[in-house]
Amino acid sequence: LQNMKMVPVPEKAYGTFFEGDCYIILHTKRTSRGSAVDLHYWIGKDSSQDEQGAAALYVTQLDNELRGNAVQHREVQGHESETFQSYFRNGIIYKKGGVASGFKHVETNMYNIKRLLHVKGKKHVSATEVALSWDSFNKGDVFLLDLGKVLIQWNGPNCSIAEKSRGLALARSIRDSERGGRAQIGIIDNEKDSPDLMQIMKMVLGERRGELRDAIPDAKADELQKANVRLYHVYEKDNDLVVQEVATRPLTQDLLQHEDCYILDQGGFKIYVWRGKASSPEEKKAAFTRAVGFIQAKGYPSSTNIEVINDGAESAMFKQLFQRWTEKDETQGLGKVYTTGKIAKVEQVKFDTTQLHARPELAAEQRMVDDASGEIEVWRIEDLQMQPVNPKTYGQFYGGDCYLVLYTYLRSGRPHYVLYMWQGRHASVDEITACALNAIQLDKKHGDEAVQVRVTMGKEPTHFLAIFKGKLVIYEGGTSRAQKSTPEPAIRLFQVRGTDEMNTKATEVPARASSLNSNDVFLLCYLWWGKGCSGDEREMAKMVADIVSKRDKHTILEGQEPAEFWEALGGKAPYASEKRFQEQITHYQPRLFECSNQTGRFIMTEVVGFCQEDLDEDDVMLLDTWEEIFLWVGKASNTHERNEAIASAKEYLKTHPAGRNLATPIILVKQGYEPLNFTGWFNAWDPYKW
Repeated sequence: LQNMKMVPVPEKAYGTFFEGDCYIILHTKRTSRGSAVDLHYWIGKDSSQDEQGAAALYVTQLDNELRGNAVQHREVQGHESETFQSYFRNGIIYKKGGVASGFKHVETNMYNIKRLLHVKGKKHVSATEVALSWDSFNKGDVFLLDLGKVLIQWNGPNCSIAEKSRGLALARSIRDSERGGRAQIGIIDNEKDSPDLMQIMKMVLGERRGELRDAIPDAKADELQKANVRLYHVYEKDNDLVVQEVATRPLTQDLLQHEDCYILDQGGFKIYVWRGKASSPEEKKAAFTRAVGFIQAKGYPSSTNIEVINDGAESAMFKQLFQRWTEKDETQGLGKVYTTGKIAKVEQVKFDTTQLHARPELAAEQRMVDDASGEIEVWRIEDLQMQPVNPKTYGQFYGGDCYLVLYTYLRSGRPHYVLYMWQGRHASVDEITACALNAIQLDKKHGDEAVQVRVTMGKEPTHFLAIFKGKLVIYEGGTSRAQKSTPEPAIRLFQVRGTDEMNTKATEVPARASSLNSNDVFLLCYLWWGKGCSGDEREMAKMVADIVSKRDKHTILEGQEPAEFWEALGGKAPYASEKRFQEQITHYQPRLFECSNQTGRFIMTEVVGFCQEDLDEDDVMLLDTWEEIFLWVGKASNTHERNEAIASAKEYLKTHPAGRNLATPIILVKQGYEPLNFTGWFNAWDPYKW
């Protein structure tokens, strides 16, 4: 903003901000549903109140021009949102001064420069101009001494590899965009090994006296704080602004009424303003003002992020704070319209498994590692040890046990491994712990290359179903051990779901009439066919029926049951008979986070618009695809974070604002051994990168 007017910034200077100014950033991205537009106004720490007000006004005007389709953000220097930081891959540079003091965005080939930049951050890098003095330095960060024709990168002794490489990317970016590629870069990784560069630094900064300071860790919001979401209704009454709390987590979409405006407070970490379609123009205009007023009333820091959202154009970040988000009357595929709030029945789509290798994105979408044609070995945990299971009974799992399933398949001519840890609902804590410990031992035997998947009874992933070729039977309780302590029930009822060998399982349900469902096939001493089941489902049910019992089973159609059928179930009772609709969970965008648990607080940093480059060797990263949680473990990650990885994933699910299912499968992936259903979430994955 120059003299209260919007002036375009030259593209070469994108990512460089004067501390005395305000900026407006427009970001447009093509999506499967058109385009997503984000408008940010950025406030420098030395900018005037007038400029800040003008910036907010321009953003509102731009939003009107864009017919209310943009998501608006207020960004404060040093506290930018992860979305904003994702636009500047090489980092953000803060410069002293501004337009008012005669500063212009740097012209290329300017060499009469002498400045010191303090580079911070590992995933999101920012560089702040600091005083040219040894007092500005510390042991844990990267510093760039910029002398025009020479750039010296000084790495603190406690810097990580990732921080050093991000610092170098920033130095190269300055050389190429501001110096036309004509500057030299020197690196000091260890002062003793770089006497010549140290000499130049001493000439500029003088001799160093005293010890270097320790780095000050960034104050970041932990996941517990972010999980504390509260929704407020905001309205005016007799010229007074009224803010009334409506609900706390888990929030549901129906709380948002189209004629009102709401503030969603994410634990003081971020404030969202949602503007209903039918709310008044005055209310819409006042969104930012109200959010700033709310921040002041709550005593939050003035740097708190604000995001203003329009009804129908919600950002992915906002939707993920709700338990379930459905697009109203969204037509999917061939013109089917799904309504909300019905019981979910996932349409079983047949897909060609031979395409998985050629199209890893399909592997990710279908959650399939391969075509399930590999080898299986199964062990039961007995007396805390691994006991091999008879191959004739592969696919039969009992709720009182824990099992290890090792799946081996070939890729590019060499074996790859997936190790499933299946935890029965009634297994003891000791057995569940022993299952995890035995999994580590089994993984070691296979060169630490296995992908480990925690499977909770009832939440079996697609690939797990596929490897048992339609013969997966889950018994509610009991055990498959030779000496069973409890007698088996006389009457058992199984619900069978699936249309082919790749997606079928039979699950034991309480032997009562209320367990029936018209959409499925059930197995008693009869095969009960619900009105809504398909021919494919009936065929698969016949196959499963033979596994459960070899006796002949009569087929009964719904509505033609003999009296003894109801007797076996303890009498007739109401059951689910409505046609099942597919719940349309809006395109959940996968999210990548860096996990850190070192400080005793669980902190996650999101990487927006992620790619393979964002996986650093010294990281533990979490990829959330909603139906599964992947943990990617870098080769050089520290032991503490590696050991805490599974606990971190459980913590993530527990503290997720949307109230997530704690039984979501957790998949441990090691650097260099990534399966297709992981790499498929990344654009242009390079298998030879490491």
